[in-house]
Amino acid sequence: MTATFPAANAGPAGPAQDTRAVVQEFLAARMAGDTERLTTLFADEVDWLLAENPAVPWIRPRSTAAECAAQFSELTEHTVPEDARASVDTFLVDGTDAVLMGHLSGTVRATGRSFAGPFALRLTVEEGRITRHHLYENSVSIAEACTELGGPAATIPGSK
Repeated sequence: MTATFPAANAGPAGPAQDTRAVVQEFLAARMAGDTERLTTLFADEVDWLLAENPAVPWIRPRSTAAECAAQFSELTEHTVPEDARASVDTFLVDGTDAVLMGHLSGTVRATGRSFAGPFALRLTVEEGRITRHHLYENSVSIAEACTELGGPAATIPGSK
């Protein structure tokens, strides 16, 4: 996966600085594919929001640290890692909340079809762990990439 991020400014000490540090560590762990580290960064219970999409095997409800961290492994299992791209053009922090906005793209392994679109990710960090992960993305583009041309999504291996 290739990713670009805006330069971080140190900012004042306190909750915002702690939030920024955890989010930067989260991004580094995602880039490295370090699910063990991701598991430690997520709280035991996470308010996970990602619109459920039956055509997309890696998009489903999650609530535990292990389930949240596993999303990365599931994503790489169903997509072509060399084609994965993410760029973050906005990284806002306000106390315990962070919002990242940017663009992502990739290719679904089973179909060879690409997806792309903007995203916004809201994270909340409490006591050094991520307690909220709300991702808003172009789910139509991703669902279409998971669907064989002219065929139903149910034909995709691993879809539920």
